Amino acid sequence: MDFRLDRLATLYFVSPLRRLMPEKRLSIPILMYHSIANEDESRMPAYYRTTTSPIAFAAQMEYLRQNGYQTCNPTQAISLLQSDTEKAIKRVVITFDDGYRDFYREAFPVLNRFGFTATVFLPTSYIGESTLQFKGRYCLTWSEVRELQKYRISFGSHTATHPQLRNLDEDAIEKEIVFSKRVIEEKTGWSVDSFAYPYAFPQADNEFKKMLRESLRRAGYKNGVCTTVSKVDRDTDPFYMARLPVNSLDDAVLLQAKLDGAYDWISKSQYVVKMAKGRISRIYERRWDDFFDSYQ
Repeated sequence: MDFRLDRLATLYFVSPLRRLMPEKRLSIPILMYHSIANEDESRMPAYYRTTTSPIAFAAQMEYLRQNGYQTCNPTQAISLLQSDTEKAIKRVVITFDDGYRDFYREAFPVLNRFGFTATVFLPTSYIGESTLQFKGRYCLTWSEVRELQKYRISFGSHTATHPQLRNLDEDAIEKEIVFSKRVIEEKTGWSVDSFAYPYAFPQADNEFKKMLRESLRRAGYKNGVCTTVSKVDRDTDPFYMARLPVNSLDDAVLLQAKLDGAYDWISKSQYVVKMAKGRISRIYERRWDDFFDSYQ
């Protein structure tokens, strides 16, 4: 296995420390998957890979089952966290972004075999009556979505066209999140409560987060997930629930460390780096402004 700093720090530094400080309150891991397929991602750093092979996915689901995990959806997870009364039952939320058709062909049969549920987030412009493609992969059709609903698979919005929302104005953002929710509800007959933020989440941009949260509330969403890395607890913002990225390289040891919360340090490190970059950028902007002002 290739050298990985995140794996090394998680297994040999954070995990031993966490065993000395057991959790005092209920927390729930939300796993983030994308495509379940045999795809060569060897040129990509391990952390950024988004494909999980069918064999690895089946092994991960079998591990969850053998270790007593029960699945729930994001809305149920929030209710459990607020009640904080079921610590004895190990819960996990399994999510899939982008609505790829390999969920139907590869992931769902495994989930169904183990009695697990999942939530799939759909970019609705790429979900059609016939098969469409997104990022070079085939996506689900609406008939497949409706079939999956019969087996307790839930669906949420992943916007309409999968843009980087931070680059849009407020009106454009509103259209993305309102239209996608409406389309899913019209096609399925089910209410859509959950939203998944596309691309890397700007966790240090508090103004943007406030604006988006209000937009999601107005649109009728009750919760959402993002790419911030962590387990979630009762203090988590229900519209920006963190998740744990999973791919083919997550063996049983690393997967368990993530489920235990030993991978949460990633989020804190990323936040510090983003805050530092933002502060440095603002300092240089002020210096350039002062420089040009002195010559006016």
